[in-house]
Amino acid sequence: MLADQLVAKFGNVDTTALCDADKAMRVLDNGIRLRSAVGRIVGPAFTVRCRDDFFAVLRAIESASPGDVIVVDGGGSEIAFAGELFARGALARQLGGIIVDGGYRDIGYVRSCELPIYSRFVTPMAGTTSQLGELQIPVTCGGVEVAPGDLILADEEGIVVVDPDRIEALLDAAASIKEAEASLIAKLDEGATLSDGLNVAAHTAAMRSGEPSSLRFLT
Repeated sequence: MLADQLVAKFGNVDTTALCDADKAMRVLDNGIRLRSAVGRIVGPAFTVRCRDDFFAVLRAIESASPGDVIVVDGGGSEIAFAGELFARGALARQLGGIIVDGGYRDIGYVRSCELPIYSRFVTPMAGTTSQLGELQIPVTCGGVEVAPGDLILADEEGIVVVDPDRIEALLDAAASIKEAEASLIAKLDEGATLSDGLNVAAHTAAMRSGEPSSLRFLT
């Protein structure tokens, strides 16, 4: 399972801060929607590729390690690749979540489920069980590439994918951003303006003169 220290660090930030820390962040498209009661995910990807057949997802749930996040490349098909039984099975194996670029069903149960579940569609029609599919290979989910072991981080804002070698530095950068935001929020609550906490005037002047500049918090 992912180190407790990294899980705790993500608990203090969010996906918006991670995206602010890295504008090249891999972000799944917003067609992949939260379906369960809990949305926060942090864990390594266990990848699946299948087409109109959900047997590979069952295999993945039974093969993955505690904390792993099942990431299903279902080709965006409006077919259910999992449902209540798979969610319960994933909970029993202490997995970190299920993300499906395709359909999910049994939403009456899933809405109250403590396992984070995301999917592109909700549909009652399940796929077949006559194909092995592929496990632990590079896949495309939500329009982005996901490799086995890539870190999946998700919350109510969306889902991002991070190279494991970069996660600690990104979490630290995201924490710094959240601290700066909190400071600005405190100023705004006291009646200050955005320009009191951001270099709005200096950034405007620099861009008008063609000089390198970036919007930043004032300390």
